[in-house]
Amino acid sequence: MVNPAAPPPDEPSAVPGDAGLTTGVLARRLGVSPMTLRSWDRRYGIGPTARTEGGHRRWTAADVATVEEMCRLTATGVPPADAARAARTACAGPPAGAETATASAPPVVPPGRSRAAGALPLGDVRQECRGLARAAVRLDAPALEKQLAAAVERHGLVVAWQEVMVPTLHAVGRRWASSDDRYVEVEHLLAWHVSTVLRRSTPPATPVASPGAGCVLLACVPGEQHTLPLEALHAALGQEGLPVRMLGAAVPHEALDAAVRRLGPAAVVLWAQESTRAAPALARHVAGLRWGMKGTRRGPAVVLGGPGWSRSQPVVGIRPAGLAQAVEVLRALCTAG
Repeated sequence: MVNPAAPPPDEPSAVPGDAGLTTGVLARRLGVSPMTLRSWDRRYGIGPTARTEGGHRRWTAADVATVEEMCRLTATGVPPADAARAARTACAGPPAGAETATASAPPVVPPGRSRAAGALPLGDVRQECRGLARAAVRLDAPALEKQLAAAVERHGLVVAWQEVMVPTLHAVGRRWASSDDRYVEVEHLLAWHVSTVLRRSTPPATPVASPGAGCVLLACVPGEQHTLPLEALHAALGQEGLPVRMLGAAVPHEALDAAVRRLGPAAVVLWAQESTRAAPALARHVAGLRWGMKGTRRGPAVVLGGPGWSRSQPVVGIRPAGLAQAVEVLRALCTAG
């Protein structure tokens, strides 16, 4: 739908032969869809301003510089209308007839939280979520890695996970669930790069001196494939200097039992994303495991993570509310041991 407030584009000037880029070529170069470029042209006047002798529209070097600036701004979370005004001002100036729309300086996008409309239903979130969502929808892997790494560096891993990564992942998941399996590729790409940045933020593994010396064991319950929250916890505990062992997705009952008996961990974290996967009997079994000499026998604390564990169902274990509390609880359990 055309925005009636958008200025009409200039009448393109003539350029010889093959001068300039076609919309398809430019879209491939920028990693956006041709439809996005045409939409920006209609809505915001960010479009090709020249024609070949045969009448075909072409993007000149000045047009390309403007749209590249538009892409850069939207990738950082600036709403498209604001990004268009800023890109025109920074690169080529306003198109003819757009003096009224662009006479004032481009609005400053405040840091922190934003309610501006985006490609995904994000709601009230940090500004970085906007940029991540747009980069994910464009399948822009370099932008995703750059923005995720910047969020960790700026806010620290725990805040970056809770306030930047999780809201964006949830928005993609909601769109996927409501669009007949569209956006699957967006969710997979975003999850992959979140995982990549989390692992890069994880210090080298800390050795375990002896069984029961404070190790934390992380495992998804049998059948559970969602590992990203455990990866975030693994990275955060590593940054605390705590010895931690990650078993990952869908750990069978027998394998978890063997690992607990061999390591003698201070705590075992069991993650369940879905209620159908939660295994109260397994949690009770792990909590009941014991090792050591008679009279000094000890067992692990069980920490339950994920929305799959029902709060109304009586089950052993500690249930931290979020990553920050989980790190605090596990730090206390390890140091107490």
